[in-house]
Amino acid sequence: MDIPSELRFTKNHEWARIHGQSATIGITAFAVEQLGDITMVELPEVGDELTAGEAFGTVESVKSVSDLYAPVSGTVTKINEALEDEPERINGSPYGDGWLVKVSVTEVSDDLLDASDYGDLIAEQG
Repeated sequence: MDIPSELRFTKNHEWARIHGQSATIGITAFAVEQLGDITMVELPEVGDELTAGEAFGTVESVKSVSDLYAPVSGTVTKINEALEDEPERINGSPYGDGWLVKVSVTEVSDDLLDASDYGDLIAEQG
C-alpha cells in the first residue's frame, strides 16, 4: 500500500500534509479500504475551529459511519466542496482529489506518526 512519505498520520487513519502554518487533511488509503465505497461526508464549515484529537466530521460508507479526527488544531480555511456531490472521490484519490479540509494550523498533535510508523501500525491492524 502506498504511504506518502511527506504526510503525517493519526492512529485513527487521518493524514495531514503540513506546509508551514497550513495543513490539508484527509483519510488514508487504508481507511478507505476498510470503509468500502464512501457514500457521504459531513465536514465542518469554513471558520470552524478544530482541536487535534477531537472529532470534526463523519464519513459514511456502505459498511459504516465513522468519525473523522483532527490531526492538527486550527481554523478551517477551505472544505472540499466537490465531495458533497462526489464523495467517491475519496475512494479514487484519498491523498489527492479526495482531501477533506484545509486548516490554518495553531498546533500540531505530538501523537502524529511518520510514514514508517504508520506503515507499522497498519501492518498490525491489517
